[in-house]
Amino acid sequence: MTRPLPVAGRAEVRRAAWAELRADNRTIIAVLVLNLLAAAVGLVGPWLLGTIVDTVRTSHGQAALATVDRLALIIVAATIGQILLSRYALLLGTRFGERAASRVRERFLGRVLALPAGTAEHSVTGDLSVRGTNDVDTVASTLRDAVPEVFIAVMQALFVVVAVLFLDPLLGLSGLACLLVLGPALRWYLRRARTAYLAEGEATSALAEVIATTAAGARTMEALGLQQRRHQAAEEAIATVRRARLRTLWLRTVLFPAVDVSYALPVVGVLLIGGVLYAQHAVTLGAVVAASAYLRQLDAPIDTILKWAEQLQSSGASYARVEGLAAEPTTAEPAEPAEPADDPISVSGVRYHYAGHADVLHGVDLQVRQGERIALVGPSGAGKSTLGRLLAGIDRPGSGSVTVGGVPIADLPPERLRRQVVLVTQEHHVFQDTLRDNLLIAAPDADDDRLRAALATVGARWADELPDGLDTDLGEAAHRLDGAQAQQLALARVVLADPHTLVLDEATALLDPATARDTERALAAVLDGRTVIAIAHRLHTAHDADRVAVMDAGVITELGPHDDLVSAGGTYAVLWRSWHGD
Repeated sequence: MTRPLPVAGRAEVRRAAWAELRADNRTIIAVLVLNLLAAAVGLVGPWLLGTIVDTVRTSHGQAALATVDRLALIIVAATIGQILLSRYALLLGTRFGERAASRVRERFLGRVLALPAGTAEHSVTGDLSVRGTNDVDTVASTLRDAVPEVFIAVMQALFVVVAVLFLDPLLGLSGLACLLVLGPALRWYLRRARTAYLAEGEATSALAEVIATTAAGARTMEALGLQQRRHQAAEEAIATVRRARLRTLWLRTVLFPAVDVSYALPVVGVLLIGGVLYAQHAVTLGAVVAASAYLRQLDAPIDTILKWAEQLQSSGASYARVEGLAAEPTTAEPAEPAEPADDPISVSGVRYHYAGHADVLHGVDLQVRQGERIALVGPSGAGKSTLGRLLAGIDRPGSGSVTVGGVPIADLPPERLRRQVVLVTQEHHVFQDTLRDNLLIAAPDADDDRLRAALATVGARWADELPDGLDTDLGEAAHRLDGAQAQQLALARVVLADPHTLVLDEATALLDPATARDTERALAAVLDGRTVIAIAHRLHTAHDADRVAVMDAGVITELGPHDDLVSAGGTYAVLWRSWHGD
């Protein structure tokens, strides 16, 4: 049963963003200072332009011409100075953004790795992948681009407002009053945008989940004739995404026209009011021209601020999804982690159910001796894989206990758990890296001879034929392994990890029967003295086990050595004869 991961609230997002600013406060201060200087220098041009207009209007001759030339040169110098200051401020701001983006990515990856295995298993697949790709990229690009650009725009706008009010308060107020039309539209937009963008992110995650599960189960759906049903599910997910995106698009169509109108209104207002005041000799023509030029300078910063005000709603929703993992409990180690007294595993009175469903295990009892090889067999849906997950500490029992050496397996710290129990399923992952690095995940200190020995143990003879040996790059864009090879790679990691207990949940299902049996026997030889619990439909695995546990409808119905169960003539005997063709 999957469940959505949490989403951070506004306060948590603000704290996270503020922490990023504090983490690089020297750069932020430098950016602010440079932006202040750039904004101050930018005020020189319009003021001198007004002075030039008044000089031309009231003076004549060479003296006036020399004054105009001198003021024009100052305007050019001020413009160049503003460009250089703004460029360097933007450079520092971009460096801050890249460092902040790196911290966000590393923090998200650390939180994902710290999640309990059960949480990651039960979360919506598309949700976690979209948060780690689209959402993290959106947050990273916003920190890289929005922060420096908004800083510059805010400083420019503040300085322009102060300058126009200082030039002539009446002209300044008349121009700024025309900006008030923007307030209601922006308030209307912001009240609705966050919810709309969160809904869009959730819909995108759901679509990614449908695509991922459809691709993963393509062969099964084809075999069972379920293509139309999955096609319908995909169409519904796409329609939901379309509705969510049209909603955010509609919000922008309301905001942007108001923004476009707001650019022209302040200048129009100053020219109208200024014309009246100039006719009454209340202001000079230069003051009207300078005020108009100042307010015209507001176009760029207002455009930047409003553009990012719209973008920040989308990135704020993404930031809330990225930071939402902080609210998920992690597998942090306790101050004094419990240490198992020995390696025997005890399953006592275990009941378990998935969220929203009835129990799938009903009071299971099983004692696994150290070094014993047990096979779990039974029909599909009997609860074998569920019991395997409890034995591996991925899930906790609803009631009862699953312990190793007297300590609940699910309470073991991550590093101790990985040394104690390893679960290997049909699902496996090949990292886009070299074969060597794919193996070193399990044993970072292993040398090449040990890596090759592990591959040989699981029958991965294909590794000797790779073009660059252990240095061959694996993955979709490099050397691609087929399902059987990827499964052998996963088993080689098990050999390198050398756990006390190994839980095999159809771990050799993708191998042909002969190779699977050879691989399991090789693993048994390498893990001699270790505990192996094999969940299998191929009954040769049960034949080689010390004991066989037969599960049906969530309980263990038979338990004992292979020969004894065959002689007893019960469920296992029927399965064995059916599988053997007797």
